[in-house]
Amino acid sequence: MTEPDEALGFAAECDTPIPYMQRIRAYYLALGYEKPYRWAQYADVPFTNFSKPLRESRIALVTTAAPYQADKGDQGPGAAYNASAKFYAVYSDTTDVDPDLRISHVGYDRLHTTAEDMNSYVPLARLREAAESGRIGGVAPRFHGAPTNRSQVTTIERDCTEILTRIREDDADAALIVAN
Repeated sequence: MTEPDEALGFAAECDTPIPYMQRIRAYYLALGYEKPYRWAQYADVPFTNFSKPLRESRIALVTTAAPYQADKGDQGPGAAYNASAKFYAVYSDTTDVDPDLRISHVGYDRLHTTAEDMNSYVPLARLREAAESGRIGGVAPRFHGAPTNRSQVTTIERDCTEILTRIREDDADAALIVAN
């Protein structure tokens, strides 16, 4: 790094964002798919404004974290990618206690981060704190798990429909989606 660059506080030239989208597209081709992965991108965003203030709203949590399965190999914070820990059906569980959920089944940059802080992928404790402090109206009685089985059609037509039904059953006003 040159002195002027350093004086301006610039990062080293090698300190650049990881091109994860390009890497995932290449990974899909390497797996043998005919086309690279395409992210869902909508021209019209399917979101709506809140109907009441956040401090009065019940919030549901949706995560792609998987319930721990002792027979599925290493799933701890430092585990390598573990496809056997995947799940293929929507699940729900209580928000009263912190569940034992893991993310070894999803691809993330294991070189630069870890899965040690469960609040980064299942922030139930933080949601309960927000409810206790009055920042949100409450936490829905259940959180919901969304499978990560790579089929956008299955995700949109089956999983999202099931999750929305469950969120409505819980009388939630909004959902916090934490995709890992």
